[in-house]
Amino acid sequence: MAKLTKKQKEAVGKIDRNKLYSVAEASQLVKDITNVKFDASVDLAVRLGVDPRKANQMVRGVVTLPHGTGKDVKVLALVTPDKEAEAKEAGADYVGLDEYLQKIKDGWTDVDVIITMPSVMGKLGPLGRILGPRGLMPNPKTGTVTMDVAKAVGEVKAGKIDFKVDKTGIVHAAIGKASFSADKIAGNANELLQTLLKLKPTAAKGTYIKSIFISSTMSPSVPVDPKAV
Repeated sequence: MAKLTKKQKEAVGKIDRNKLYSVAEASQLVKDITNVKFDASVDLAVRLGVDPRKANQMVRGVVTLPHGTGKDVKVLALVTPDKEAEAKEAGADYVGLDEYLQKIKDGWTDVDVIITMPSVMGKLGPLGRILGPRGLMPNPKTGTVTMDVAKAVGEVKAGKIDFKVDKTGIVHAAIGKASFSADKIAGNANELLQTLLKLKPTAAKGTYIKSIFISSTMSPSVPVDPKAV
């Protein structure tokens, strides 16, 4: 096991491992223990009492973080010519169709979100092996396949994220930056947690939210009391 640096030891020392913190306390603490020289991302990890292998226990959804993600999200709008102006005005970074489909086929994936229209999805099918593993394949369930392209682009730029429980039953999501105030971090965390509660599958038995941790890039994780949510 790698030895901890002096700063890492100091950070770990500030966390009481016998305590479960409130969301507000954890949000402040994660700021206090973040000492990297860049604006670190703040992440939320929630372990759910579900079996993701069963379709009726899959947890997936979208949430608009009230204070945004703090990240400049690069959006590609794959749209027909009649929708190009709409997408550009809404703030899409890249707008087009066939030329970008070819770029993706050639290996280009330098975007965070792809938004498209139902009529274009047929052309995206063959690119699934490239886009799927990177989490870039548009999906009607996350609002990225729609005729209201402007609305979809605007929501993503404003802080809309999608999330899905992984095969180990954990939902991971970036909820802000270390430069955010503790109140903003807590506000974003609570918004995601409340959304997860609303999405509880009826087939899930026992404790639904088993554990919650907030951390930043390269920081130790701070345990949150699930009962306080």
